[in-house]
Amino acid sequence: MIRKIPSTALGAVLTAVALYASPLAAKPVEGEGVAWEITEGLTTEVGPRMAGSQAEDRARDWGKAKLEALGFQNVRIEEFATTTWQRGSEAARLTAPYPQPLAITALGFSVPTPEGGLTAPLVYFPTLEALEAAPDGSLKGKIAFVDHAMRRAQDGSGYGPYGNVRRAGPAMASERGALAIVIRSAGTDSHRNPHTGVTAFGKANPIPAGAVSNPDADLIARIAGGGKPMEIALRLEGRPLEKATSGNVIADLPGRNPSLPMILVGCHLDSWDLGTGAIDDASGCGIVAAAALAAQDGGQALRTIRVLWAGDEEQGIYYSGGDHYMKLHANEPHALAMESDFGADRVWQVKTRFAAANSDLADKVNGAVLPLGIVPHEGAAHGGTDIGPIIAEQELAVVDLGQDGTHYFDLHHTPDDTLDKVDPAALQQNVEAWTAVLKIVANEPGAISPVPVHDEP
Repeated sequence: MIRKIPSTALGAVLTAVALYASPLAAKPVEGEGVAWEITEGLTTEVGPRMAGSQAEDRARDWGKAKLEALGFQNVRIEEFATTTWQRGSEAARLTAPYPQPLAITALGFSVPTPEGGLTAPLVYFPTLEALEAAPDGSLKGKIAFVDHAMRRAQDGSGYGPYGNVRRAGPAMASERGALAIVIRSAGTDSHRNPHTGVTAFGKANPIPAGAVSNPDADLIARIAGGGKPMEIALRLEGRPLEKATSGNVIADLPGRNPSLPMILVGCHLDSWDLGTGAIDDASGCGIVAAAALAAQDGGQALRTIRVLWAGDEEQGIYYSGGDHYMKLHANEPHALAMESDFGADRVWQVKTRFAAANSDLADKVNGAVLPLGIVPHEGAAHGGTDIGPIIAEQELAVVDLGQDGTHYFDLHHTPDDTLDKVDPAALQQNVEAWTAVLKIVANEPGAISPVPVHDEP
């Protein structure tokens, strides 16, 4: 039976629907402040920023202008030559035992399939260790599929072992004679979005390499469990570019005592092309710049704070922005380095790497962030790719402010890495945490001693 709705009730329902669907009600949440301004600007005015691309060129120019407008000094672009990779068209489908389309994306430094693609038997490996155990030559004329579903971890630690399928799997498959390789995406989501990312072949012959979404990997695993032979049709047209230009954007907030070694804060300016690089890593660039400025509240900091917006982090397996920074600035004294490259969720832990002589400074850092709900965790801080080379070269002190990574790998390297995934309140909490730390370390009048690797706590 269909019950007639009274006109007054119907009117109320229609009004509610209209309000819900109105542009005002649908307006996305927007933030404010320098960190949001930078994150929003990079994702909106530049968008995807693949290393070596014209978009990354625009991002450097945009970054230089933005940092100058914000009052940074000595702002400059430091370009470098690098080897990058360019995406082409891509498609995949199972052709046996059951025809099924697959959501796939190529991995960075994959080589293209033959013209028209290739079709071959698909051999299932449940883990990277299973592929490693396969005899040489056993994959001749075949395509490897490597499973190994990533699990969530608040500190993101799962990315190391699960990400090795992407980093090392293609070279292993090539060494065993495979025509190509397909892997389960290194991600924790259940969306039909594949995760891209870079791979390295080393001395192995490069082969076509792609990642399918987690639901598609589940499908392949179920079919493999049934024991029927599988076949896949694959077309990946991305290819490496041997010569391209990337670059870093450098900016300073000079300290009251320029003779003291500086504080370096880093992020990376480039991004993958599937999304707009909001969490990886426009938000990081917003956080470090905003905190460097906020650390001047109440007066100029004692030490210079330098901001490094690095180029070619995502594809920089041969030469990255961090490498280039170290090459050009190895003779300039640095005291401490920090990096933001793990999204924009709330900071929940702090790790430090200080010499024993600076244990009181470590205590001050831990105490400064404790009111924000950020607690010290065991293990030494290590920084990240953008500041790692200068840390190693000068044996620098390091502070790591660890964000909650529970959902970071839902979005990482996917089309879903967009501005709407950034929570303005969480972004601002990052800035507050960073500011609290920078106000301490950038105003430390005493020596911040080097930390040789063998002396790490």
